[in-house]
Amino acid sequence: MAESKHALMDQMAIRRALTRISHEILEKNKGVDDCILIGIRTRGIYLARRIAALIAEIEGVSLPVGEIDITSYRDDRVKVDSVEEVYHGGSLQIEQKKIILVDDVLYTGRTVRAAMDALIDLGRPEMIQLAVLVDRGHRELPIRPDYVGKNVPTSKTEKIEVLLSEIDEQDAVMIQQLRGN
Repeated sequence: MAESKHALMDQMAIRRALTRISHEILEKNKGVDDCILIGIRTRGIYLARRIAALIAEIEGVSLPVGEIDITSYRDDRVKVDSVEEVYHGGSLQIEQKKIILVDDVLYTGRTVRAAMDALIDLGRPEMIQLAVLVDRGHRELPIRPDYVGKNVPTSKTEKIEVLLSEIDEQDAVMIQQLRGN
């Protein structure tokens, strides 16, 4: 049960964060040649598409976007039988490409580890970078994002919720204090 909930980011703050991330991606990679954005299901996909649209506005270049479902790669689930079940990038080839994984919230690092495992099963990218809208800390694995929309130090009794208009009908990042912890 939730005790209290309040907004950390509104629609404009999310857009500004994604615009900054887009510029940082362009700067760090000296453009987007050989780059592919891959969104981690569910909200990472929509964030990846938004970043691709912003990069298209800024540079006039269309950046390929794929999506990955890491549910079967999580270390608390049964191993996946086929990588085709998890990667939905169409004909995108990741071999020798710069992959920019996109997710909504970085917490323990286990989701990102699972996404990297799934990508490595598909081929050998030149490099993997990580973009997240919110980094809330509490890492259990040595994973750090290359691009961060907002750092939000949290306690383990708090929950970060990202709402996106594509599925939630509004854009917001909320923090919630959980009861009983």
